Amino acid sequence: MKTRIILAVMALMFASSVLAQENMEIKTVDFSVWPKGEFNSAYAQYFIGNSYLAPMDVQNSGLVNVTFEPGCRNNWHIHHKAVQVLICVAGRGWYQEWGKEAVEMTPGTVIAIPAEAKHWHGAAKDSWFQHLTYNTHMEEGWSNEWLEPVTDDVYGKLR
Repeated sequence: MKTRIILAVMALMFASSVLAQENMEIKTVDFSVWPKGEFNSAYAQYFIGNSYLAPMDVQNSGLVNVTFEPGCRNNWHIHHKAVQVLICVAGRGWYQEWGKEAVEMTPGTVIAIPAEAKHWHGAAKDSWFQHLTYNTHMEEGWSNEWLEPVTDDVYGKLR
């Protein structure tokens, strides 16, 4: 409980500093519902901004809750020989497939990303964002290929 309170205070402090700097209202999420998790150090090199991982049922399904701070997004990437499923559980974010318009994600949005689709996902500029993710329809030899960062030009066009 004490850790959750500390994380909530840190989130509010961060949100307040961003608000003061950019004069925009930052939407927070309730980390008592879906845990924020630990800093995503294993994949930090593939993200712009900070993300956090909270494994939910790794032994059975690989289900992970991913939390993105406002403005955080992952690089373009491809899941080879596997479908990735995203389920937004809190906040507001974006999903975009290469060559297509970005799709806004709000709680309840579910996206099944086809195998071999180049894509990215992340938080809106003014909101924390949490989604559950897991892979399904995994074929032998499935893998994940990380590609180039999502440019500020691409990301900056989103509201």
